Amino acid sequence: MKNSHILKTKFRNVTISFLRTVLILGISYIILLPLLTKISNSLMSSIDLYDQSVKWIPRNLTFEHYVMVWEHMRYPKSLLNTFTLTLLVSVLQLISCTIVGYGLARFDFKGKNLIFGLVIFTLVVPPQMIMTSLYLNFRFFNLFGLIPGGGVNLVGGLWPFILTSITANGLRNGLFIYIMRQFFKSMPIELEEAAYIDGAGLFKTFLYIMVPSATSGLMVVFLFAFVWQWNDYFFTILFLGGGDYLPMALESVALKVVGAIGGGTGASPLEGDQYMSILDNAGMILVILPLLILYSFLQRYFIESVERSGIVG
Repeated sequence: MKNSHILKTKFRNVTISFLRTVLILGISYIILLPLLTKISNSLMSSIDLYDQSVKWIPRNLTFEHYVMVWEHMRYPKSLLNTFTLTLLVSVLQLISCTIVGYGLARFDFKGKNLIFGLVIFTLVVPPQMIMTSLYLNFRFFNLFGLIPGGGVNLVGGLWPFILTSITANGLRNGLFIYIMRQFFKSMPIELEEAAYIDGAGLFKTFLYIMVPSATSGLMVVFLFAFVWQWNDYFFTILFLGGGDYLPMALESVALKVVGAIGGGTGASPLEGDQYMSILDNAGMILVILPLLILYSFLQRYFIESVERSGIVG
């Protein structure tokens, strides 16, 4: 009986491990297939493009598409501008959402549940619904009527991103507030009580006790904010309109390359949906490459932070 029970336990463990492995491989395939497809297509030459026998591995490996896309995207300048904007927005969102999340988690005041409900509601409101009001607000910014003369024009600069970020109204800030609220709410109240007994005030307790203890949640919020702002096109085109930023540079890079090949006339023997797709794939790889490098260095800390922050489970 004992040996039979041991065999059943081993069989069950092996079965569970096998099913888990199959599930992980299936999910990995779904996630990695588009990326691997883009990498493969971006390395194909024009000959491979129209060769029906070429599927994954190019016969004539070439990096010419990356060279052309790099040049027409003005990649170094676009990369620097995008990194500066993304880092600024991510840091400001991290600070503001941490403060708001802490207030909603640790203090009782009238209307707290209503405010938190509105925070969650922002997650389901499409940005297209508030696009016009957002644009007009920053186009004629008057700070509640305090600035005379019809206000000032903040569109075309970084101020719309700065103001929305420091007030916790930026991109996906409802989710970031929720994450920090849940994290602070799960922390023992004895930490604050001990700090108050030692003579620390509210500000010192938050800054020197609670924030260092919330490193996991801070890491998750910062990385999410960084990735979403890096890939953002909607608000970037709405507030900046133009300029050298990766999302906007990627949008028109294929047309620019094809136009350059055709001598500036827009006509090219290579012009076509397939060739334009290869150029777009090369541009996409250049856009996400910094994120892949960032994740390769921070993946261990990110996974640990997700496990500790209470996002799962």
